[in-house]
Amino acid sequence: MRNYTLLAFLFFSISNFAQIKGTITDDKGNPLPFVSVFEENTYSGTTSNEQGNYQLTVKEVGKNKITFQYLGFKTQKITVSRDSKAITLNVKMLEESFDLNEVVIDPKKNPADAIIRSAIKEKKDNSEKTARYTADFYSKGMFKVKDLPKKILGKKVDLGADMTSNLDSTGTGILYLSETISKITFEKPNKLKEKIIASKISGNNKGYSYNTASLSTYDFYDNTLDFDIKLISPIADNAFSYYKYKLEGTFYDDNNQQIYKIKVIPKRDKEPVFEGYIYIVDDSFAIYAIDLDIKGYRMKNEFTEVMNLKQSFSYNAKNKIWTKNAQTLEFIAGIFGIKFSGKFNYVYSNYEFPSSFEKKTFGNEVVAFELDANKKDDSFWNEIRPIPLTLEESTDYTKKDSLQIIRKSQKYTDSLDAKNNKFKVTDILMGYDYKNTFKKYSLDYKGLLNLTSLSFNTIQGFNLDSGFSFKKWNEEKGKSTSISTTFNYGFSDERFRVVGEFSHKFNTINYATIGASGGTKVAQFNSAEPISKLINSVSSLFFKDNYMKLYNLEFAQINYSQNILNGVSLNAKVAYEQRKPLFNTTDYSFFKRDDMYSSNNPLAPNDFTTPAFDPHHLFKTALSARINFGNKYISRPDGRYNFKDDKYPTILLAFEKAFAASEKKYEFERIGASVLYDLSLDNKGTLGMNFKAGKFFNAENISFIDYRHFNGNQTHIGTSDRYLNVFNLMPYYANSTNDSYFEMHLEHNDTGFIMNKIPLLNLLKSTMNIGFHSLAIPDRKPYTEFTVGLDNLGFGKFKIFRLDYVHSYQGGIQQNGVVFGLKILNVLN
Repeated sequence: MRNYTLLAFLFFSISNFAQIKGTITDDKGNPLPFVSVFEENTYSGTTSNEQGNYQLTVKEVGKNKITFQYLGFKTQKITVSRDSKAITLNVKMLEESFDLNEVVIDPKKNPADAIIRSAIKEKKDNSEKTARYTADFYSKGMFKVKDLPKKILGKKVDLGADMTSNLDSTGTGILYLSETISKITFEKPNKLKEKIIASKISGNNKGYSYNTASLSTYDFYDNTLDFDIKLISPIADNAFSYYKYKLEGTFYDDNNQQIYKIKVIPKRDKEPVFEGYIYIVDDSFAIYAIDLDIKGYRMKNEFTEVMNLKQSFSYNAKNKIWTKNAQTLEFIAGIFGIKFSGKFNYVYSNYEFPSSFEKKTFGNEVVAFELDANKKDDSFWNEIRPIPLTLEESTDYTKKDSLQIIRKSQKYTDSLDAKNNKFKVTDILMGYDYKNTFKKYSLDYKGLLNLTSLSFNTIQGFNLDSGFSFKKWNEEKGKSTSISTTFNYGFSDERFRVVGEFSHKFNTINYATIGASGGTKVAQFNSAEPISKLINSVSSLFFKDNYMKLYNLEFAQINYSQNILNGVSLNAKVAYEQRKPLFNTTDYSFFKRDDMYSSNNPLAPNDFTTPAFDPHHLFKTALSARINFGNKYISRPDGRYNFKDDKYPTILLAFEKAFAASEKKYEFERIGASVLYDLSLDNKGTLGMNFKAGKFFNAENISFIDYRHFNGNQTHIGTSDRYLNVFNLMPYYANSTNDSYFEMHLEHNDTGFIMNKIPLLNLLKSTMNIGFHSLAIPDRKPYTEFTVGLDNLGFGKFKIFRLDYVHSYQGGIQQNGVVFGLKILNVLN
């Protein structure tokens, strides 16, 4: 009932408003995009589109002064006196003449510095004036591509028909276009509640736009702004450490307030800084406008060439507050010769500034969509949309929305599937996919020569996977089901192993999921699998180092997981396991053929006859919980989407019990806990922390498989972005325990704070990592590591490497080494 009341209110309001529309040009007739248009002393406003067209909704026609404000042009106020529901008002704007005569110039002092110092001094008061508000919010986002090829590195580029249907023959056009209308409630520094009333995506009438206010809040009164890394505001407390300033001129706005145009110049090119212009109001020293560029390498995003952020503010003489009425964010990016561009327009209107909010105003729900937010028709959008569509945008909507009807019909999807589902004889070897788009299921066969699965270990020699999988999904209800089988054959041990898996997700509200699996496979003693198949294959075949230690596992398992509370998820598992030791069956390698591999016994690498454990079986049950304090979420009709609040840590709790074993000695209990936290140090980087602790009970004679194993690394190759779960020089099984344990990982990444200031080294555009790792277990000296290295290394746009020097110490034994990080291995594995 509440939704119907809201819709009725909106309809009544719209029907009682009038629209002023027209085109804004310069004195030569060229259209002016993104001109701020607002009603004087109100918070009713909009901006013009790329073709200079605008439309402004006003409440009472006949008493209106409409202000047209655009950087570089004289602000105009035009009184609208006609009493009509639709008024056409075309405006011609004249270029602003900037003047320095009004400013007293002291040749020994930079006048811009004094203005910026005043802006820094007054920013707390200016920020407080808009510290809490409610407003109407509109956003429009568009991604475009130029020269998108049909294949990249031999792989077909498939972004979906919804996105690529409007591209021309050269692969150029709009990929994504969407709009939202919402009501927002905001309180500094970061409390937000957003209710999205309308959402529209070109070519997808069931989709929900991601253009939200939470992703578009950039406040230059803050010391830093978040663009993947923290960028320094031109009026930050420490701004003079990063910027130089130049006063390029002054002018007076329509309220006869003097505006300073100040050029913002970075002191050091590689720092996390902006460059461009900031406009400051005299006397109050509030922000009048922003026009700043961000180079991609300055925010450690090499694929982005440049990003531009514009903000315009309007003044209300009644409450004497400068408020942001419009914002535009544009970017240009590229890779493999493909150019991408994006543009996001934001309009803030109908502000209200309460002195306070009720305690329960803000909660963990940050964004909520109305039930029918994505079902608004064209007449609704034409009436309420503050920025008119350009011809290109209108064409994209028309074409994609029309094609959507065709593309979602069974006739079309069946014909497209029939083309893609054609079977070839070579598919027997290389694999085959079958998809029924309309009925929403797919089948996959991996092929007999699934070369991407090829790996080597000393137990199986070379081995290959094949298999079948079936998937069925229902996006509207958030359900999905998958069934798969994996066949593995080892050419040296001549053994065939099969694993089957089943998984069903019930919804996308609490993400309840049940799964079952079983079969036979080779498994690492450390179930966390610290060494990947690829790394072990290279290490074995090229260097004769077979670090991966395996045993044969026959198992059957059932597991269930669900979010039980906001930020709290549970996972329960019951499994039967039968374990058998394995021995090396091959001595093959590409090089060092005279050397010997170590045995498959991690406790005795030179003993090739004694197994690491005796064959046995047991049942295991495990219960684990993940707790994200302050968890935030977005509510949509099709699901709930969680995201972590970075202010709080994540806690992991675990309980594990083995029972009904073949011998009583294999039964045990274990409890464990972990705390993970990223401490933001503003523009000085991030300190990552990972603390783990646990304790075994009744575990004196358990199998070595069930010991607590710690992620070591003997290959000197790093495969993760961050080393917060690994000891970089520790042997894989040297400190395994069946008692209590405590491990700590700390790693600070300076995000360039130090490296940007070092001559020559700053040309690398790298970041510095400093780490400390420690492990404590009973009856053994603690193991510690100190690391220092460089991250974000690479060539051109590809920053996929890191290099670390590591010093380790345990019981008087010291080691030094270098770890070469290949972050692309995360993808390949």
